[in-house]
Amino acid sequence: MSAMKIALGSWAFSFGPYAANPVPFEAIVLRLAASGYDGIDISGFPPQVTLESHPPGQARANLVTLLKDYGLGVAGYTADFYLNPTDPDNKIAYADLLKRNIEMCADIGSPALRVDTVAAPGSISDADCESSFHRIAALWSDGAEFAASAGVRLVWEFEPGFAFNKPGEVVRMHQEVRHPNFSILFDVCHAYMCSVVGARQHGTRSTMPGGVYEFVDALQGRIGGIHMNDSDGTLHGEETSTHRPLGQGKIDFDKLVPKLLQAANVEWWTIDMSFWPGAWDLIDSSRDAVRKMLEKHAPKA
Repeated sequence: MSAMKIALGSWAFSFGPYAANPVPFEAIVLRLAASGYDGIDISGFPPQVTLESHPPGQARANLVTLLKDYGLGVAGYTADFYLNPTDPDNKIAYADLLKRNIEMCADIGSPALRVDTVAAPGSISDADCESSFHRIAALWSDGAEFAASAGVRLVWEFEPGFAFNKPGEVVRMHQEVRHPNFSILFDVCHAYMCSVVGARQHGTRSTMPGGVYEFVDALQGRIGGIHMNDSDGTLHGEETSTHRPLGQGKIDFDKLVPKLLQAANVEWWTIDMSFWPGAWDLIDSSRDAVRKMLEKHAPKA
């Protein structure tokens, strides 16, 4: 088991209730450092660290220096994939966008690049579901190979807001991409909504009798990233999972965390408070909650 570190996703302070008045990225860095975090999971959406705001060269070097000065590592990079990979017309442009974001990760010291399927549930016709699934898998397989050459891991975050969110589809995608540098990003609230609620699934609803805990077991050895949050079984804006603060939902973390520790060999545990009002005031308590979970359940050296 690798040494475990705690990070927080910077997107929490530019999405949803923070969109009208985003917290500056440097202020987030300063706050996380003062709170004792090991690192930051970086948002690639405006107004944070985008391909446009941080082109190759000095801007990326300055970011590396900023994080080093405050003693923060990088847990991952969540890029803005604005091109739908299920559309065959986007194949070349999407592959180029993927490569440019992998290069961003290499330049800023991010060990992982998060991807998603972009397409909304229900936006793909029944007739095109299988071909779209294969199309994404092929793109990610090629991307995982390119990422490996750059020392970056490719991780897919499934969720109710994007296509192919059934537990069986998540496992099958990993099997089809079939690349050692591709793995699953297990976001707790998304996993709950997909395996227990079956939210926004295309066609026949598919859940698991053992819920989120069974889902972890099904992903044994396939998990390459973790987002920590809680779930109350609802959607935010009828679109994505509600990211409740830890301990305020339906998850039994004394049951879940040992399973995650067994199923995943990850260095970073990222707290994800996306779209949660008051996330800024929960920075310290969220760090403490994850730290206590890991201290309680992680194997002792």
